Amino acid sequence: MNRNNRDITGPKTICMLLVLAVGVLTVLPKQQTAKAAAPSPIMPELVNRKILSSIDRGLKYLNDTQRRDGSWLNGGGYGTYPAVMTGLSGLALMAGGSTPETGPYAKSVAKAMNYLLRVAETHNDGLVAGPGAEYRSMYGHGFAMLFLAQCYGMELNTATEAKLRKVLNGGVQLIAKSQSKKTSRFGKPCGGWYYTPGSSSDEGSVTVTQLQALRACRNVGIKVPKDCIDKAVEYLRHCQMADGGICYSASSRGSSRPPISAAAIACFYAAGVYDRTTGGKGTEAEMVEKLVRYVDSASQNSSSHWFYTQFY
Repeated sequence: MNRNNRDITGPKTICMLLVLAVGVLTVLPKQQTAKAAAPSPIMPELVNRKILSSIDRGLKYLNDTQRRDGSWLNGGGYGTYPAVMTGLSGLALMAGGSTPETGPYAKSVAKAMNYLLRVAETHNDGLVAGPGAEYRSMYGHGFAMLFLAQCYGMELNTATEAKLRKVLNGGVQLIAKSQSKKTSRFGKPCGGWYYTPGSSSDEGSVTVTQLQALRACRNVGIKVPKDCIDKAVEYLRHCQMADGGICYSASSRGSSRPPISAAAIACFYAAGVYDRTTGGKGTEAEMVEKLVRYVDSASQNSSSHWFYTQFY
């Protein structure tokens, strides 16, 4: 078991683990006991013994490469991104059936949670990222918040629960303050997010990360400003192109991007946009159906950020 400070974990490994863990993470309401569900004797659709073996090997890999301080690092050329990697690794372990309290990797989940809580303490503005290793810190903040919200929904220790609640409340406030308030050159309010707090710009992949963090926080009872969600949904609507896909940025437009488009579907769902019980009729349903058709077609032929696309 190698846990020295040079250990690195690839984002592709984590993304595929989250894809393979088909039951991926349902947040428990606060009144329920934090207990991982027992394995079902009946496997979900598309899951077989080979996939289960792959998941088990991946989870063991993550457990064995966690650093002593509870974090994981990226080995790419853009920085080590400990908050991103720790948030995603923690989510993968939780998707495998562990919580900070129970399950085969409970200790690793708890260590990851406590690492991110310590990271949050290094800032006084609510940011949960860095320090120093994430120059695009809103990525780390979004994935860290997503993971910590799952922990909050399953944490039994009242002192730790209070710490989580404080960090999540502060993190939501930072997200709200960091939302772009400027108007794009195309005449629509941006409502998105960019790489760092206060940058007052927008970019699709950061925006979907913040939306998912807000949804996770809302799921466990953390107050999220409704206007923040409404503006973000309008941002994604504005970014839809004629072919149905979502472009990189409301500020620059450009062509549709399959990874961001797939992520946008998840975000529309999380934001409560598009209710299929209406029979799939109306402008909202047409907008999302057009997006789904684009992703279904484009994702089969796209090699750009393939693992990112499959994750969503």
